[in-house]
Formats: sequence, structure tokens, C-alpha cells
Amino acid sequence: MTDRKLPRATYRLQLREGVDFDRARRLVPYLSGFGISHLYLSPIFTAASGSTHGYDVTNPAEIDPCLGGREGFEALARDCREAGLGIILDIVPNHTAFHLENPWLRDVLRHGPDSRFARHFDIDWGKGRLVLPFLGQPFDEMLEAGAFRLEEGEEGPQLATEHFAVPMAQGTLPSEEMRRDPQAIRDTHAAQPWRLTHWEYERDGVTHRRFFNVTGLIGMRVEDEAVFDEMHALLFDLLDKDLVQGIRLDHIDGLADPAAYLRRLRGRVGDTPVWIEKILTGDETVPASWPIEGTTGYEAARAISRILTDAEGLGRLDEVWRRETGREGSFHDALIAAKNEVIRQELAAEMHQLIDMARSAMGPEGALETGDEALREAIIALLVAFPRYRTYFAEGEAPSEEERALMEQVTAEAGEGLRSDATVRRVAGFITDPESPEERALQTRFQQVTGALLAKAHEDTAGFRWNRYIAANEVGADPDAPTIEVEELSGWLQRRAPSEMTLTSTHDTKRSEDARMRLVAISHLPEAFLALWEHSETVEGAQEIDPNLRWYILQTLLAMWEKGRGDIAERLGQHVEKAMREAKEVTTWTHQNQEAEAAAQRFAAALAASWESELPAGAGQLMARGEVLSLAQTALKMVMPGIPDIYQGTEVGAFQLTDPDNRMAVDFRAIAGLAMKGAPDCFAHEVPLDDIPGAVATEGPKPEPAPEIDSFAGRKARLICAGLALRRRMPGFFETAEVRIEAPAPGVLLLTREGAEGRLELRIDRQGHGIEATPGQDPVWPRNEADRDAAVRLDWLPAQG
Repeated sequence: MTDRKLPRATYRLQLREGVDFDRARRLVPYLSGFGISHLYLSPIFTAASGSTHGYDVTNPAEIDPCLGGREGFEALARDCREAGLGIILDIVPNHTAFHLENPWLRDVLRHGPDSRFARHFDIDWGKGRLVLPFLGQPFDEMLEAGAFRLEEGEEGPQLATEHFAVPMAQGTLPSEEMRRDPQAIRDTHAAQPWRLTHWEYERDGVTHRRFFNVTGLIGMRVEDEAVFDEMHALLFDLLDKDLVQGIRLDHIDGLADPAAYLRRLRGRVGDTPVWIEKILTGDETVPASWPIEGTTGYEAARAISRILTDAEGLGRLDEVWRRETGREGSFHDALIAAKNEVIRQELAAEMHQLIDMARSAMGPEGALETGDEALREAIIALLVAFPRYRTYFAEGEAPSEEERALMEQVTAEAGEGLRSDATVRRVAGFITDPESPEERALQTRFQQVTGALLAKAHEDTAGFRWNRYIAANEVGADPDAPTIEVEELSGWLQRRAPSEMTLTSTHDTKRSEDARMRLVAISHLPEAFLALWEHSETVEGAQEIDPNLRWYILQTLLAMWEKGRGDIAERLGQHVEKAMREAKEVTTWTHQNQEAEAAAQRFAAALAASWESELPAGAGQLMARGEVLSLAQTALKMVMPGIPDIYQGTEVGAFQLTDPDNRMAVDFRAIAGLAMKGAPDCFAHEVPLDDIPGAVATEGPKPEPAPEIDSFAGRKARLICAGLALRRRMPGFFETAEVRIEAPAPGVLLLTREGAEGRLELRIDRQGHGIEATPGQDPVWPRNEADRDAAVRLDWLPAQG
């Protein structure tokens, strides 16, 4: 899509949690020496105080002072430019923080619909006052307890509690002697353009568009040109001054009209590369008309895991898992059940909004012929049946044949089991072919809610229930399709653009890349995993928890295990709590079953302690196979079409779980030391280790990596270095070379890239056998004597003549 030079490789850096622009500057020499071409930053705009991730932006017009502000960012950009690095910024057009630190929101709270920012936010003013579900108890109970006070604040009148103060409309502050009177407080509260409620009311009472079910994030109306301009003004300034060389868009599917947004953005940013966070399902592809370089690459991570999974071994695991847990059916069955729960629970507000919008779309006469229950049934049935994040129907554009066919399929499935499918078909018609403003409003909102429902039901509910093989329970993956044939993968690779990103870990993946490959290893060595299962039955507390949960905990411990780390049991316990609450089978985030959680955590702690005493039979074998598969995954990422994206710290072994574990502080000095020790000849220049920032925001000393992890870390770093050096030497080859993958022998994969310059061959033995050198070829990797027995080999054969 662009004439600008594509990145050779990106390095994803999570700002905050102790990492600011100054610390990022100290990483630049290391990253440039390693072979990275672009530093890929999480959001830099001012976020809520204490934010650990930056996606809860409070002021998109300011670079966060806690990171170093504008001055600090410009210094980082200068250092990157001098080192030959570009900068890719992660931006969040879909939402900002529904937080009292948000200056635009504070203006809306003060002035209501008359605020110049009122149209910036996606608020349903037709529902009345803006609902603020900020209270720990119902309003009247807190009023009776004297929790509220009316006062004059620095910016004007406000209603305050012990924890926060909400701006009030001018002229509504009563006389000083009345400010403590309960009735005066109640009357003053009633006069505001907002309404404070108990936090539980957020389930079905909020009046703003949320990010998924996160009430603390409010949707922005970037489809409005004025809002678009203000949301992006700072970004455009940074681009105009050449301080930023690429853009990553967060949650493109939340926007009212993604295609129109992208066209407007492209018109303003010119040939600046743009990538989108987009989760593709099944054989779905990004609309060809979108003016982007591609996605950030979750589908690539899925493809790599699928080709490295052993189907026969997985069949054996499936057999035992079903026998031990009593689980039946498919992941799809679990997903449908989860969708039906989530739309009625976490997304009840969105469900009721769609029902109201559908009633309006029906019109007065249509509403008389359609009852409330029929409308509710139709909306739920269509949402549950929808298999993707969304469609892209938009005003003024004819629906594609593919999307029309998809909606016809969804409509037919949604109508099954209902007394009549007439209402389903009527509502579906509004979505595909709207005629009135009310129908178009329903179309837009429906397309925004389908993604929220799929994400919450798939990743955050069914993905923690269907525990058969959690390597496939990943962002953008499908546990019902955990494998892929080489012919299918070869075709997919041939269709892939060189400008797409290729990721294997992100701040959102459910497990980091090497942890995931440990899990893929259980499909290769099912009997080794079943030996661990038998051992787990002897651990204290095993019989007190559901076998399906124990199967999950066992896989999780295997994925994260690192000998010598003192935080394994604590991190495992925290993750088990998260997994159980996400599954929502016996406990939830809002209504905890402390007894069930405690039993699971006791077992998890006992299991971790038993491994610390002595690794049970099978664990070492699985970890060794996991290392083989991790190197295979790394090599595939380096060689396949696309731009390799390296998440912070994963240039060596990375065994983290989902957030917050995968966002924990990184000891960059230790990571760089392992990489430079393991691959000293790969670095383009010498990097003083003492100049690289160490660990921050951690408690206590960080354990030294165990020898076997250290050895693996070196191998992985050398492989990445070799791949990046090749890409640096021949950038045109990786943009144009043809690709194919085949299986020349059982357990062996051969990926070939061929172009005018020559042929690159990647051989992988999934069983871990060392691969002999091929006569007449130049070994790209391994080149180090320590790697000669590797089950991954990368060779280059120059073109003759």
C-alpha cells in the first residue's frame, strides 16, 4: 500500500510500569545492534493516573507527562533517527477513559448536551441523564450515611465523596447552609446532566458505548469529522514533524464505519504505513479496499501453532480429557452457551439498547405487530449466531456478496428453534439494507456489538472452560481447528502480503510464545503429559477441584515453569483466580466464590511445590520438545512473508501467562546480556551492558535464569539475529520471493523462499532430531558449534551465474 520502505522487524515496547521515554532511549543502541528497524510503542498519550497499559487515554491532545512528555518523546525520536530506527505508534481511536481525569468528559459533565464535547462521546442522550456507575453502594444509602458533600471546587461547583468529585452544572450549587441537607443534595443531584448510581447498575443501565463490557472506557464518535480531527491532531503533528514513521490502530472493529475512517486517515497521513488490530476468524480476510499495510498478525501466530501441532497426539489428549472431565460436544457448543450468557449478563446494556433501536426501526405500525419478546429473541438469536467480529455494511456502499451471504446464513441459523423467524428476518433486513435513519443506527450499533460479544464469549469465557488443549485457546485462534495441512498453509502463505506483521507474542496474548510452544509439545508427547496428569492426582487437594480445572492448571504450570524462579507459585495462584473468574462457572469477578477459589489455589500451590522439589516424569521431556518447537516458531516468523514483530523480552526465552503476567516489568539488562552473550557475532556494534536499563517495578531480587533456559535463550537470540541479518542484507528478497511449504518426510517441514537472488530453505524436524547440513548451501543458522544438533536449519543457496 505504500512506497515507503517497510520495516525489517519491529520491537514492541510496553511503556509505563517503570518504562518511560528515557529508559526507552537507553534501549536504542541495543535494538539497533540486534537488527531491529522500528521501535513499536504502546500508547503514549496521557492516560488515567496509575494506568499500566495506556489504552485508557484521558487526553489524546497531550503526550503523557509521566512518560516524559513532548520533550522526552522528541529526544527518543532523535535518538532513534540517529540509530536508523523508525517509530510506530499505537493509537486508540475507538475510546477514551470514562474517568474524571478526562478533560473533555469533565466539560460534558459540567455542561451536559450543550458541551462542545458532547458529540465527541458516544452517549445516548435519548435515555436521559448520563449514568455514572461510580458508587460502592446505592445513592440513597450513601446519602443517608452522609457520604456526599456539595462544594465549590477549583474549576467550579462539584458533588464530592471521599474518593472523587464530579463537576456540577453552573448555577446548581445551593446556599452554603443547605449544602449538607440531604434533600438539597438529592435535588441538586437531580438537576445535573448526569446521574450517580451503584456500580452494579453498569450491567444493563449505562448510557454510553463501552469498549466491550469495560464501563471505564467510553466510545468516541470519530465518524464525525470534527471529532476525528481533534482525536488525531497530536498524532498528525508528530507525523508532520517526522517524529513518527508508522501507525498501529487499536480495535478497528469498534468504529462505526472502519472503511470510511481508514480512507479519511489515509488521506491525511499519506504513505505512512498503517496496521490494524483485527481478529480474523476462519478463512476471513481483511476487505481488499482498505488502505492499510495489513493486520498486526494474530492470524500468523495461529497458523504457526497449527502447523506445529501434532494431530494424532492431540487426538489422544482429547480422548483422555473427555473421559476424565466428562466434557462433551465441541468448542463451538461451549462458545454458543457462553454467548447466550454474556449477552444477557455482561452485555445486557448493549442488548437492551439494540432491542430499543430495533423497536424504533420497526416504526409505529411495525411495533404494533411485533411483541417485546419476539424482538428480544430476534436480537439475541442474531448476535449469538454471528460467527465473526463484525460485518462492514455502511451507508452509501453496496454490501459485498460475501457479507450478504454471511448475513443470510446467520439469519437462517438464528431463526431455527423459534416459533417464527419473521422478526429475525425483519431485523436482519434492517442490518443489510437499511432505509431509514433508525434502521441505519441499528445497523451501525449491531456491527459494533457482535465483536464485543465474540471477544468476551470466546477469549474470556469459553476459552477458560474448554481446557482440552489451551495452546489453541488463543486470541484469534479456534480450538475446534487446532491443526492445518501443509497444502492449506502453503496457499495461505502465498496469499500473504510482505507488509503484514507477524507476531507470536503481544501484551494481549493468552500465553507468551515459548509458553505456548510448551503446550504444543503435549500434542507431540501426549503420554509424557498424561504422566504429569497422573502425578497431579497424588498432589494434596487434587480431588477437591473439578478435573477440567486441574487439567488447565497442569498445562499452565508446564507453560510457565522456570527452574529457580521464586514467583512461580504466586503467579500461578493469581492466574488461577483470573481463569476461574473469566470462566464464570463457579465464581466471577463481581460475585466471588471464595471457597472454590481457595481450593483451586491450594492445589496450584501444592502442585508448584511438588515440582520445585523434583520435576515429575515427563516434564523435562516436554520442556525440551517445547524448545525445539519454539525455535521452529521463531524461524518460521523470520522467514515467512511478513514483518517479524518481537515483543519485549521474547528475543530470549519468555514463559509468561496472560495479562497482567505478560505485561510485567522486563529486566532489559538481563535480557540483553543473554542475547549478547548468546549471539556476540550478530550484533552490528558493541553495546555497553551497563547502559541498558535493568528491572523496575519489581519486588525483591530477580532470580538468575536457569542454565537450561540460558542455553535456550542463546540459541533463540542467535536464530533471531541470523534471520534479521539476512533480512537486512536482502530486503527486496523478502518482499518479492515466492514461498511454499511442504512435508518431505514424516515430522519434517520444508519452507522455501525463492527469488532472483537465490533460494532460502528452512527445514524443521518437529521430533527434535538434528538436521544435517545440505551440500553446496551456505548455512544461515546454525553457524555456532553449540547449535549443530539443532532440529531447525536455515540455508541459503545463491542463484547460479
